[in-house]
Amino acid sequence: MLSELSDIAKQALIQPQEAMLKTRSSKKSFSIGVPKETGMQENRTPLTPLSVALLVQLGHKIIFETGAGEGANFSDDKYSEQGAIIAYSAKEVYKCDIVIKVTPPTFEEIALMKPMQILLSSLVPASLKAELLEAMIKKRITALAFEYFRDEGGSLSVVRSMGEIVGATSILIAAEYLSNPFGGKGLMLGGITGVPCTEIVILGAGTVAEYAARTAIALGAQVKVFDESLYRLKRIQNNISNRVFTSVMQPIVMQKAIASSDVVIGAIRAEHGRSPCVVSEETVSRMKPNSVIIDVSIDQGGCFETSELTTHDRPVFRKYDVIHYCVPNIASRVARTATYALTNIFTPVLQEIGELGCIKKLIWKRPGILSATYLFQGHLTNADLAERFNLPLKDLELMIVSNR
Repeated sequence: MLSELSDIAKQALIQPQEAMLKTRSSKKSFSIGVPKETGMQENRTPLTPLSVALLVQLGHKIIFETGAGEGANFSDDKYSEQGAIIAYSAKEVYKCDIVIKVTPPTFEEIALMKPMQILLSSLVPASLKAELLEAMIKKRITALAFEYFRDEGGSLSVVRSMGEIVGATSILIAAEYLSNPFGGKGLMLGGITGVPCTEIVILGAGTVAEYAARTAIALGAQVKVFDESLYRLKRIQNNISNRVFTSVMQPIVMQKAIASSDVVIGAIRAEHGRSPCVVSEETVSRMKPNSVIIDVSIDQGGCFETSELTTHDRPVFRKYDVIHYCVPNIASRVARTATYALTNIFTPVLQEIGELGCIKKLIWKRPGILSATYLFQGHLTNADLAERFNLPLKDLELMIVSNR
């Protein structure tokens, strides 16, 4: 018996043993800084703890400013456990090779930046000031704007991802403000047997409109979508189903639909400049009492004549007894979900920078990154910004070829 046990023990010794998998490393490692957002009631952060773990395994040094993930309910401990260094001053973060943040940089943040730094952030052209752009140019910053990131299919990846969130969330917001505790008319968004369903009008037929319509229809609401483009209307109808009413923006038809609706969502985006104002104050005055307006386009000026900018602290106001919700940063209302969506886009970009060894090679390799680059080593490469601020424009492709 003892000999049999001895033989079994010997066999166990020659069994395959566990071994650590060799960690893949980047061609070049970078220090990547994530500062705490200071304005615009921004709760999102660009990287989750698991994304940090992946980047650390690839050899990068990640520095998080303390509290940078709190808005999305990620504590400092979660990041430090995955290998991030927690910095207790923004100065430490801005010493990194790459700085990644959600909102555009402020003058104070640019002052902390070092020359030739790489910045990944949003741009928000409508609120951009020439002085801020010139400050980055003086420091020879290479800056990429999230709004212009394009994926392999050519779609604006961050804009679409945030649009999906904002569209679905806008319907949930509407449901809140239709209810009694929020001063609404006491309606359940949707409908039940024997009770007429809620009527929702959506202006625009882009990503926000599509996901707002999907969510509203799923809850049982009646949805009408208006847009100037027949192509976009056909696309949204094909993507959702024939259960959604679509129409071009015929003023009489649209005004009648708005007057009889319970909720109107403005989701019209402008390619450049201000969004078109398509709903007059007179039309709003004819809406039913305690109806709800959600102006998703408020960051571009809004598409209702009665719209005024509001905040997450004070999100609504009343005009003509109509509830107006005009918060420009709706995605921050669900910051954790939005952070997961953002990190799915940003982490591969940071990986590629490391694998290629420099940002220049990534810009050359991916047209979707090239189109997002508005500053390259202090040279302005965005034609719209150059024309708007009367600044010299450089051809980015020629600059990269000449430096190869």
